[in-house]
Amino acid sequence: MRVLIVEDDKILARTIEQCLSDKYDIDKAYDGEEGVMYAEQAIYDVIILDVMMPIMNGYEVLQTLRKNKIFTPVLMLTAKGTVSDKVQGLKSGADDYLVKPFNREELLARIEAILRRATGNYGNNTVEYKDMVIDLNSRTININGEEIFLQGKQFDMLEYLVNSKNTIVTKDQIFDKIWGFDSETTTNVIEVYASGIRKELKKSGYDKYLKTIRGAGYIWSE
Repeated sequence: MRVLIVEDDKILARTIEQCLSDKYDIDKAYDGEEGVMYAEQAIYDVIILDVMMPIMNGYEVLQTLRKNKIFTPVLMLTAKGTVSDKVQGLKSGADDYLVKPFNREELLARIEAILRRATGNYGNNTVEYKDMVIDLNSRTININGEEIFLQGKQFDMLEYLVNSKNTIVTKDQIFDKIWGFDSETTTNVIEVYASGIRKELKKSGYDKYLKTIRGAGYIWSE
């Protein structure tokens, strides 16, 4: 899963990144305008958004994203903790509001709560399809009790496709979601990863669900 941190304090941004990097892929933007650019050009699961920033403040960033129909869940971070500040943030379209200073455990808990609400997953942090269980916490995959070994971006790509089941996902969408728009590689890498995923899934016969739609992208479907 990918998180965008929009925070002008570079030391704090790095601290948040260190808190989250063992569970999430992280991108960072250091002002509101840059944050909007990142959010418009890539797909994120959560945006952590500071309020007091140069060029565009957090409220302006959030209003711009919602106006542009970008509904990525947003956790606002701010030193301003009055009720009116929180109300303004929530009315602007934020999903939660965390006052500085905060501790790592609360930050992680709030992000996990946002993700549960966004995905409707209130049980174990898993993605399931037939007899396949993708555990997002342990980053393991089991089919009929047998472990399937996919690591790194192969794991992330399979999770994304299964979560998007019965929907054609373009190469550009996969690339933006998994690699990020500022990656130095190209979309050609997706074919290599798809081949590796199919090879591993073939052991359990689940490679048949990953289909290539020529000229369009991929779909996970019967």
